[in-house]
Amino acid sequence: MKKTNKLSLLAAGLATLSLVVAACGGSSSGDTAAPAAESAYPTIEQCADVSYDYAAPAAAGNGMKVTYDIAPEAVWEDGSPITVADFKATFDASLNTPGSISTSGYDQITSVEAGTSDKQVVVTLKSVYAPWRGLFGGLIKAASVSNTADVSGDFAELLPFSGRPYKMQSWSKDQLVYVPNENYWGTDKAVAPKIVMVPKADSDTANASLKAGEVDFMYPQYSGETAAALKQDNIASKVEFGGDYEALYFQSKCGPFANPTFRAAFSKSIDREALFQQIYIPIAETATLLQCGPITPGLYCNGDEFTNSFDPDAAAKLLEDAGWSKDENGFWAEEGKTAPKIRWIINTGNGRRESTQAYLIPLLQAAGFDVRADNCDAACYFQKRLPALDYDLAMYISTAPPDPAYLTSSFACDLIPTEANGNIGQNSSGWCNAEASDLLHAADIEVDAAARAEKIKSALKLMSADSILLPLFQFPKSGFWRTDKVGGPVDGELNNYQAFKNFDQWTDVDGDGQIVIGAEQWPECLNPITECANSSWMVWTTAFPVSPGAYTTTNDGQYVVTNLLAGEATVEVL
Repeated sequence: MKKTNKLSLLAAGLATLSLVVAACGGSSSGDTAAPAAESAYPTIEQCADVSYDYAAPAAAGNGMKVTYDIAPEAVWEDGSPITVADFKATFDASLNTPGSISTSGYDQITSVEAGTSDKQVVVTLKSVYAPWRGLFGGLIKAASVSNTADVSGDFAELLPFSGRPYKMQSWSKDQLVYVPNENYWGTDKAVAPKIVMVPKADSDTANASLKAGEVDFMYPQYSGETAAALKQDNIASKVEFGGDYEALYFQSKCGPFANPTFRAAFSKSIDREALFQQIYIPIAETATLLQCGPITPGLYCNGDEFTNSFDPDAAAKLLEDAGWSKDENGFWAEEGKTAPKIRWIINTGNGRRESTQAYLIPLLQAAGFDVRADNCDAACYFQKRLPALDYDLAMYISTAPPDPAYLTSSFACDLIPTEANGNIGQNSSGWCNAEASDLLHAADIEVDAAARAEKIKSALKLMSADSILLPLFQFPKSGFWRTDKVGGPVDGELNNYQAFKNFDQWTDVDGDGQIVIGAEQWPECLNPITECANSSWMVWTTAFPVSPGAYTTTNDGQYVVTNLLAGEATVEVL
């Protein structure tokens, strides 16, 4: 279904997505000529041994200081106060836990200390950090873990803390139950006596469950077919376009796409316009093909970064000039080598992606590429194989936060998980381009909005030149609900990065004592720091509802201070 960008709840997620066998997978110049040694790409089995000789640019200036004043009344579910210790725990866990997916931003922090009391938090950063509001977007409770520097073994089957209107009563493979947090201090206290979330793995089952009243609300990947199937007098809906986008990704750290010539030729062999007409027009007839890259249209893209990407003649010439030819089966192969086998992974049960495979695989095979479906369920896909880079070609929706800082954690060289860096980071495409990484890191410390936008646009152009992905569609967000079972502001936050985050304000219309939400994905692990948080549905259903944060996102893509703080944080450039 969806991957959360920056995806840790706690860091870029709200900004907020070992070798040296080979150097960076892409050329920083975008040249089409292939180096002589490029055919010796590392295999998937060698992936863990591939690392990169890249260091993020040194911090500029003397840094900055952010002071947060925690609201005096802010407490955890057991009545204990939320203090600087919880900010420290979140910082320590995000930066140091092996396998943390969102160190970006936290790696700029040099200290988290108490100010005038343990209710004042003074955070010192080594550089000016433009997306600072995305830091501490969701706290973990210090007292809930034994070692804040490594929480990888915690939160296996429950998030035992809450600083929000609801607290988690139980979680299993079959359902998640929330009950009101009696110690919540805010005015937005829980309205319904119980929230129940249940897995609905495929659209047919979900649609039937909503129509039959087995679930009260669902948040599906929108399509015209879904809207037609749910056309019923007591079912309401809302559709909006926000930060979700779908794309094809070429894993360039190891496997066949570590070869930049092969990767470029493959990318040039995909007719995105024909694919769009085949797959996406039935979803939203007024939509257009996404050209920006891994970001939706707006300030940070020109909108032409990936235009004219389809060029099959140029693809064939690239390969032929590099010494490739078609073998007896019609597949491209280097002299003396077998044709690369390309594993295309999607999550099983997603009809649109299965239709995309059915449409594209024969065309790609006819073009000379041995592509094969290699699918698994959503938990396997998003929480295991994507973080492990155990694929060649992938297709998924990314749920991006309002600030483009998520691009750093998703595409910078130093945030590719490797044994050398403790498998941290969320760069699950394995792309390393030093020039692009420098631009993304520089954008994070650029306070001038126009200059920051230009750096990001330049990085997007390098992504296009290096053929590491193909953007497809800005995906609509949609909610469908039974008006005879659930009421209140159900449609108020559907376009939010945090999805249906305001379910604490929904009302139980039919008086059965609960609101039942159908979940498209069901997580296998709940840790908000590690690869578990790579799934949007994991953080939507578990982490966002219980973790208090300093700032939060709005339905119109802004950051606002939360009631965790007594007021706006104070920022001082040193």
